[in-house]
Amino acid sequence: MTINYRKIERVVKGFANHRRIQILDLLLKEPELSVDNVAEKLNIGYENASDHIRKLAVAGLVMKRNDGSSVRHKLTPRAESILVFCKRLQ
Repeated sequence: MTINYRKIERVVKGFANHRRIQILDLLLKEPELSVDNVAEKLNIGYENASDHIRKLAVAGLVMKRNDGSSVRHKLTPRAESILVFCKRLQ
């Protein structure tokens, strides 16, 4: 089996930020949040929250679902595994 190191790097970079790990933890507890919801709950700016969520989505850690004029976000199974891993590092 060939290991795709670039794919692993993309995933690791996707969660290699304290705020993104915090967003993952929030979405684990409260799935289907919008960017507005995330920004409000974490007391951060909308643009900041949006950028972090975009990076998580690119890494394959967050799924997006259109809900009318809003977009809802939830974790992928990979993200749930990564959160378990991160909590073990404490």
